[in-house]
Amino acid sequence: MYRNIPLFSALLFTASIFAQTNDSLQSGIVSSLIRLDEVVLSANVILGSKYQAKNRTGSAYYISPQELETFNYTDINRVLRSVPGVSIYEEDGFGLRPNISLRGTSPERSAKITLMEDGVLIAPAPYSAPAAYYFPSVARMQAVEILKGSSQVQYGPFTTGGAINMLSTEIPDDFKAFLSASYGNYNSGRLHAKIGDAKERFGYMVEYLNFNSDGFKNLDNRGNTGFDKNDLVAKFRVNTSRAASVQQSLEFKFQYSDETSNETYVGLSDADFEATPFRRYSGTQEDEMVNDHKQFLLTHLLAFSDNFHITTHAYYNGFSRNWYKLDAVSLDGDRRGVSGILADPSGNPEYFDVITGTVDSPNDALLVKANNRNYISKGLQTKFDYHWSGENTFHDIEIGLRYHYDEEDRFQWIDGYSINEGNMIRTTDGTPGTDANRISDARAFASFALYKFKYKDLTITPGLRYENISLGRTNFGSDDIERIGTELSVRENKTDVWIPGMGFNYNFDKFSVFGGIHKGFSPPTSREDEKAEESINVELGSRFTFNGISGEIVGFFNDYSNLLGSDLAATGGTGSLEQFNAGEVNVQGIEILLNYDFMPSESAFKLPLTFSYTYTDTEFQSSFDSAEDIWGEVAVGDEMPYISKHQFNTILSLEHSSFDLNLSGRFNGEFRTRAGQGSIPEDEKVPSSFVLDLAGAYHLNPNASITLNFINLLDEEYAVSRVPAGLRPGHPLGAYLGVRLQY
Repeated sequence: MYRNIPLFSALLFTASIFAQTNDSLQSGIVSSLIRLDEVVLSANVILGSKYQAKNRTGSAYYISPQELETFNYTDINRVLRSVPGVSIYEEDGFGLRPNISLRGTSPERSAKITLMEDGVLIAPAPYSAPAAYYFPSVARMQAVEILKGSSQVQYGPFTTGGAINMLSTEIPDDFKAFLSASYGNYNSGRLHAKIGDAKERFGYMVEYLNFNSDGFKNLDNRGNTGFDKNDLVAKFRVNTSRAASVQQSLEFKFQYSDETSNETYVGLSDADFEATPFRRYSGTQEDEMVNDHKQFLLTHLLAFSDNFHITTHAYYNGFSRNWYKLDAVSLDGDRRGVSGILADPSGNPEYFDVITGTVDSPNDALLVKANNRNYISKGLQTKFDYHWSGENTFHDIEIGLRYHYDEEDRFQWIDGYSINEGNMIRTTDGTPGTDANRISDARAFASFALYKFKYKDLTITPGLRYENISLGRTNFGSDDIERIGTELSVRENKTDVWIPGMGFNYNFDKFSVFGGIHKGFSPPTSREDEKAEESINVELGSRFTFNGISGEIVGFFNDYSNLLGSDLAATGGTGSLEQFNAGEVNVQGIEILLNYDFMPSESAFKLPLTFSYTYTDTEFQSSFDSAEDIWGEVAVGDEMPYISKHQFNTILSLEHSSFDLNLSGRFNGEFRTRAGQGSIPEDEKVPSSFVLDLAGAYHLNPNASITLNFINLLDEEYAVSRVPAGLRPGHPLGAYLGVRLQY
């Protein structure tokens, strides 16, 4: 194991490959975006183009509309896999609830990164319950922005690994209509439609998305294992005329989604996975996730001049979900959780047989928990931006303020079932509120200041963020379902922190050198006196172009003084969301991105190749026993679980005006599911995998195309995780034929 990885720079700068930017992102105040040589000011955009991403003082990546259209994924895991520094482990094969890590942060439920849509926090309860059981549908996004290192000090509360901002479809500059539909195996379908227009002082956009499948897993009783998800977005904008001395726009966005998915926490034993990886046990036939999400977003953009702008967001996100799923098995008064049973079937044979349905059970043997929770996330944020130029200099000052409130309301219960000849029968109706009956909440004030100074080819960006957070929990107890306060238990934890950071970039003739240092932070829970997660993070890298090859190489080092682990049911824990102190940890790595087009620029064909590689090395600097044995017994020198050391992605495309063909290959190295070092024990390992995807489109004319997509082209059978309970398979071969119409 490497103990230290040098942070180094190499030759680079990519001024020759400024990527295309969607025309609707270049039309001034009417599209809520103002493009200048040194700054992009928008109501919801952080980067806005590959040019901006490749000229920041920290690491950033912009997934453009053209890139999203290439493979037309509905799975965010597949979208992000080409981005260096992003680690993912899958769960359901469709990307409904992703587990995303940026630069070695804990990936579980993407709870340690800042998730945004259109520049506002989008996790169900970003401070009090950040586990992302809701994730926006990437299929309706116009672009995706990823910020790492000092590039994301303006965005919080999670500042260690980075931030992801998803950009929903903008209001177009003029009339546009779009319709796409596809159908494939497993009875999988998708319908996506949008329409919009803009006049001098008014614009609108309405969008609908549905994607669904019967699922690729085979329930023993032949039940459906798929999902059905709907998404509706509407945007309306009024703005001043172009002749007004002070430019203003006011945009209202409404978003609604609902999902019904027959998903379970229960995977397979090692033996069953080896024999039939797509099997699902009879004891999970009642498992189902039902949720809905709504967002109201009001955005005001005020431009006093070309140099001074104020952007304000008022937002409300509401999310309700009930994941009804097998939680435990009880025999003769001895209750055992599904995670422990699947981890050791031979040590729990009677319990395992009940889950598989190979034996009939007594009443209330199968305990199915209704994880019924409601979330609220709301707030007001504003950003002031002022910039000016001098001789050979450029200056830009950003100041941001946000007040935020969120809460998670748990009102859960457990139903009892028996199983007879493989069919589950409800034998006891649980009483709502008797399993968990509490409200967790957070109130947070955040502010930041960032100064960008450019002198000739040198740019520096010192910044400072402040977070003041009050976290609370009101537990009414299992016997007070009316919530009158007879068993009330209240606790509170407060924290405030200054988060400094600084980045730099220096442009040479054909390459640039950039880097930075910033403080990493992750909020604690409401448990009294629990400390926040903190780290010091540094990066150093280069961007270059040489003989047609352009790219980027970055080294990073994150020095955690207090890593926090979380007790999530999704990782085999109890689901309490309590955090535990994991002490000092070092995370270091290298990110590489290379681009090359094999065809000359004057050719009618293009043959671009993109290669990305991420190396991540993690090492605990202290020993401890993790809560609920989630990470096991940790010793100094152990590696963090669920972080692959090696991963790479390659995309090769053949492009012509009448067609395009795109092949993507992803290698994900093996990773461990419990902390450890040396060779990984077989029962704690998720083996490495290599998966190919293929996408093609034939353009009948500028307004109509036929599409064909293959997921897992070689039909590889591979495991993606061992949590929440047992081994889980990746998506098998999927083939989808579709049509795309646009005007």
